[in-house]
Amino acid sequence: MHKFFNNKIVKIITNVIEVILFIVILAYLIFVITQRITNNSSILGYRVFTVATGSMNPKYKINDVIIVRDVNPDKLKVGDDIAYKGERGGLEGILVSHRIIKIEKTKDGTRRFYTKGINNSIQDPSFDEDRIIGMVRGKLPIINELNHIVKNQFGFFFFVFTPLVLVIFLEIAETITNIKIEKGELELSNKEESTEDVEKDKEEVEESTEVVEEEKEAVEELKEKVERIKAKEETEEEKDEII
Repeated sequence: MHKFFNNKIVKIITNVIEVILFIVILAYLIFVITQRITNNSSILGYRVFTVATGSMNPKYKINDVIIVRDVNPDKLKVGDDIAYKGERGGLEGILVSHRIIKIEKTKDGTRRFYTKGINNSIQDPSFDEDRIIGMVRGKLPIINELNHIVKNQFGFFFFVFTPLVLVIFLEIAETITNIKIEKGELELSNKEESTEDVEKDKEEVEESTEVVEEEKEAVEELKEKVERIKAKEETEEEKDEII
């Protein structure tokens, strides 16, 4: 296991997955938080919306993330895709992104717009130019694809959840492996210290044994001397006896 985590290829793959996940999650969080905080207000002249229906299919599909730019209604023409806030016909207060099919000038000099979804057979109720939010400029790269993945059950599982779990598992496994290695080194260190203590005790015992042997030899020599002196005394005593 330790060799596995020390493998350069494994480390590179793990680091790449972590960086990609971090960037993806951060980008998506920024997108969501920005929408919530600003309530889709204009930021530097742009707004971001998520398509909720298939009325503009195939150009804009459900869950597509589109960019809407502030625009002067006078510059709009038939064929432009716009975002507006409905005012009647069941669209009251609802944000709609459809294509302009007709523009009329009213008696007071303002413009009235007629729109229809590409995939719809019926046109929307007409509305005044003051209901226009902006012109659709297209899809938001990366975030658009990410939104589809997150909103799709299988996409979220395979491209977000699974890699995230894999990274967490690898981090935990590596941490556990490192702890075991550190623990093993500690035990090895303690074992080496114990071995050194045993060796030291062994040397002390050997030294003590040598001292005992030396003392034993000295005692033996002393004993021999006593025996010789005793024998000499006995010989001298024999010389003094008369039979």
